[in-house]
Amino acid sequence: MTLAENDYDVIIIGGGASGLFCASLIGQCGSRVLVIEHTSKVGKKILMSGGGRCNFTNLQVEADNYICANPHFCKSALNGYTQWDFIALVDSYAIKWHERDHGQLFCDDSAREILDMLLSECGKAGVKIETRCEVTQITADEGYTIETGKGTLTSNKLVIATGGLSIPTMNTTPFGYQVAEQFGMRIKSTRTGLVPFMFSDWFREMSEELSGIAIEVTISTGKHAFTENILFTHRGLSGPAVLQLSNYWEPGEPVRIDLLPGDNLEHSFLEDKQTNPKSSLRQLLIQKLPKKLVDLLAQRYWKDETALSITEIPNRRLAEIAQTLHHWELKPASTEGYRTAEVTLGGVDTDDLSSKTMESKTQSGLYFIGEVVDVTGHLGGYNFQWAWSSAYAAAKDLC
Repeated sequence: MTLAENDYDVIIIGGGASGLFCASLIGQCGSRVLVIEHTSKVGKKILMSGGGRCNFTNLQVEADNYICANPHFCKSALNGYTQWDFIALVDSYAIKWHERDHGQLFCDDSAREILDMLLSECGKAGVKIETRCEVTQITADEGYTIETGKGTLTSNKLVIATGGLSIPTMNTTPFGYQVAEQFGMRIKSTRTGLVPFMFSDWFREMSEELSGIAIEVTISTGKHAFTENILFTHRGLSGPAVLQLSNYWEPGEPVRIDLLPGDNLEHSFLEDKQTNPKSSLRQLLIQKLPKKLVDLLAQRYWKDETALSITEIPNRRLAEIAQTLHHWELKPASTEGYRTAEVTLGGVDTDDLSSKTMESKTQSGLYFIGEVVDVTGHLGGYNFQWAWSSAYAAAKDLC
């Protein structure tokens, strides 16, 4: 690179969803923009998301769908660039999509379409993208000087879009947090989010035997509860409801599972005594739950009663069994960690950022967008929407 090619209006560090989108918007304003990505390819997380279909947003986006030390912080950005704005962009590229449960939107074909759209937008805007470009030092004077493995770069403004720590196989790093700290900003402690639970007690063996079975339940911890599918795995529990709850679970806490949400099992048992008096407890339960699950629960909780007819079991005992199934308590040993976590909770303290522009309050011309910020969405397209909205907020200020 020659010196003339090393000076930009805006440099964006991080070639993921927020970085690429922000670059395209700033480039469309006529600014000279460079995206630096330290890995070999941009948009890797986009390509793997949603099982390769990219859950790119949600029809129902509210601030309540996000976790942040300041619950009001995300409102300005989400209102400034909505899910409808991004859907309009997707539609302009004739990308076919469909809605799944809870308003989640996915590509009909491939996540590659979303990445190609962002790259096309960058291309039209004259954005330059440099991959395999490791940043070794950043200094600030009137602008920014960025030392990289490919030479020295300068820019008037700098945007950090480096993501979090999730999925280390994608070469994720704490670089964004280190930049924030370098310029006097605070970091909210980071931990895994949207991640499966692992167990080390008796339930580990049970979950192994049930591996692959999915059922809809209500799972809760503290004040938070989610009603969606859970999936039994070789290591414990996964599935949408578990991933959602993991954002709120604290190590050492139990989780409670209602295996039959919306059903009053005690009442059903009493009715069955009248209408199905010869049916066994097992026969009645396998009408409601997977047979293998019923048999394993019986081994642990009501082994001697499973073959008895419903009329042979006292009402008080039936109430206890119903209580077990509606309030099944388990204690995760841990989560699967960053290896499989979809997002990172915590990050750059929002008290040190402008909610309208994403600019640092401690360092002029320095912006943070996307997952590196202490804003984490629920499962279902909310984290991508935060990427688009926070990128737009910064780009609007930088144009």
